[in-house]
Amino acid sequence: MSPTVVPGIPSLHREVRLAARAEGELTAHHFMIAEVPVPEPEPGQVLVRNRVMAVTAAMRTQMTGIRLPMASFVPGQALWGSAVGEVVAAPGGGFTPGELVQHPYGWREFAAVEESRVRSLAEDPLPTPAAHLSQGATAWGALRLAAEVRPGDTVFISGAAGGVGSLAGQLARRLGAGRVVGSTGSERKAALLRAELGYDDTVVRGAGPIERQLRRAAPDGIDVLLDTVGGEQLTAALAVARADARFALVGALSSQLGGSGAIAPVELDPGLIIMRRVALRGFGLHAHPDLPQEWAKEFGQGLREGSLVFPHALLKGIQQAPRALSELTQGRHIGAVLVEL
Repeated sequence: MSPTVVPGIPSLHREVRLAARAEGELTAHHFMIAEVPVPEPEPGQVLVRNRVMAVTAAMRTQMTGIRLPMASFVPGQALWGSAVGEVVAAPGGGFTPGELVQHPYGWREFAAVEESRVRSLAEDPLPTPAAHLSQGATAWGALRLAAEVRPGDTVFISGAAGGVGSLAGQLARRLGAGRVVGSTGSERKAALLRAELGYDDTVVRGAGPIERQLRRAAPDGIDVLLDTVGGEQLTAALAVARADARFALVGALSSQLGGSGAIAPVELDPGLIIMRRVALRGFGLHAHPDLPQEWAKEFGQGLREGSLVFPHALLKGIQQAPRALSELTQGRHIGAVLVEL
């Protein structure tokens, strides 16, 4: 086998920084693109040339000044988030130049990353680097481990056209769900969900009360909720929950994609929760470090068989990263939103 050829390392690269806290709708003024020296990897670090990065709704919340259970972005400093790239320097010897890896320092063309925060993708063969940035691991874990989808279940997935939801409908089917209903923001997206992404019926935000639409789409009630939205959709799901329903909560798009980006509280009826024995569980990948590798195998098999598809939008160039996040918050895309660097 011929040796991997790694292109030369330039002296400068670009990174996207937070210019100002975002309290309203995102604009170009909230970001700045800086040209800075390529970092020198210290002992225990690797230098990665980023190839593709993900933008997610949580990043909108991290741009505010509100207190969060995760670190917020800092004005004047580079943003961060999941990225895939190739190792170009590994002084510690734990990785090989040319090796494809995933790490949490996107929003820049080169990143010096602690080896402990780098995951080799050599054993996770997927058709493209972008596929490693799907949010399917969250959907897969939430449906299997938190909601425990069972054959014949009626499953409601809020935010069904997003990075999690666009895979969750397919995965609910894969796990044996009898009926899958999803919510989205437009009739155009709803039609695609029904035609291509495993959904039997849809609820469209703005087309009438969510609870009324959900009762029509799931007349016998729901057994499972995979919630990426919160707000009115979580309340409606509880209203139509069957006995012993299982709710997995993974996001709060109703507030994250709003003007302020702040996470808003939701009023739930404790009487319904008690009488119907509804289980509500939060789910996050941080508590399941082995899940991404498990998901990569499942995803790779599904893509090769043609039983799974990966909906995503790919914008090209680091200068498009601010636009990518803005368009995600506006709901312009279906599936994951990625930037090729």
